[in-house]
Amino acid sequence: MKKLITILIPAYNEEEVLEVLLKRLKGVTSALADYRFEFLFVNDGSRDRTLEKLKLLRLDYPEISYVNLSRNFGKEVAMLAGIDHVQGDAVIIIDADLQDPPELIPEMIGYWEQGYDDVFAKRRSRAGESWFKKWSSNSYYRILDKVSNVPIQPDTGDFRLLDRRCIDALKQMRESQRYTKGMFSWIGYHKKEILFDREARAAGTTKWNYPKLFNLAIDGLTSSTVEPLRLSSFFGLIVSVFAFVYMVFIVLRTLFFGDPVPGYPSLMVVILFLGGMQLLSLGIIGEYLGKIFLETKNRPVYLIDEYYSQTTPPEEKLHSVYEKDLAK
Repeated sequence: MKKLITILIPAYNEEEVLEVLLKRLKGVTSALADYRFEFLFVNDGSRDRTLEKLKLLRLDYPEISYVNLSRNFGKEVAMLAGIDHVQGDAVIIIDADLQDPPELIPEMIGYWEQGYDDVFAKRRSRAGESWFKKWSSNSYYRILDKVSNVPIQPDTGDFRLLDRRCIDALKQMRESQRYTKGMFSWIGYHKKEILFDREARAAGTTKWNYPKLFNLAIDGLTSSTVEPLRLSSFFGLIVSVFAFVYMVFIVLRTLFFGDPVPGYPSLMVVILFLGGMQLLSLGIIGEYLGKIFLETKNRPVYLIDEYYSQTTPPEEKLHSVYEKDLAK
């Protein structure tokens, strides 16, 4: 029997690009006659006609399946929802905006057949992005790789092929505050890098502004390492050492030379510096504490409004992750 490969596409307000995306996916997959394909869309609470358009396009593309989430949970959670519903022997995660070229799929499958479990695409160039975004992205990945407990692939997004055992490993990781790029590295297995030139969006506008990217970066750091906590302790130690040395210096200078101790300006500088350090440390602790608070609620990571798949019995098409977790 032919192997089934699921192509997972998280979608949020992507109605403008769906037809172009499906034409390119169909063009690529039609040439791979030795495999069966499922196009699994996760509609992440879109406010446009993404879901309605998917239902219409099913008539022309029988490979389409979809998971319609009850609201917008964010891309990281949408990917988990898709991974939970992957029925294939492997999954290929790709963005709906066509910045990740579907034409790389045959190469990914080729390396998968050679025994690689995680074939990830690394960006060689990034069209349509400002120099600041490119610089900040490169800098962030360098920092994250240095402080993380596992190697983090730079300039690598979610565009990759994952074998069934990688899928099963990711399904076990149920935290609600997710940083999937770090999870891809954490699970290990045999990885293979391929290079590509990232294209500009085929249609629509990006959903990632700088505040969202900043929040994602903070999530990545706090999800992948506890180094920020250690860094705040290190700064506290350094400040304490300098304060002790300065105290000894002031006492000795006063005793032996009778010099007056500097007054208000130096005192204010020290107080403001220490206050800033304390607030910074409290903020770092607060980030981790907030994650603990959210995880201890033990809520379902997401809820499903509707699920459609041609390979799933009708009685299983409407459910929530909460029900699945209870079954476990």
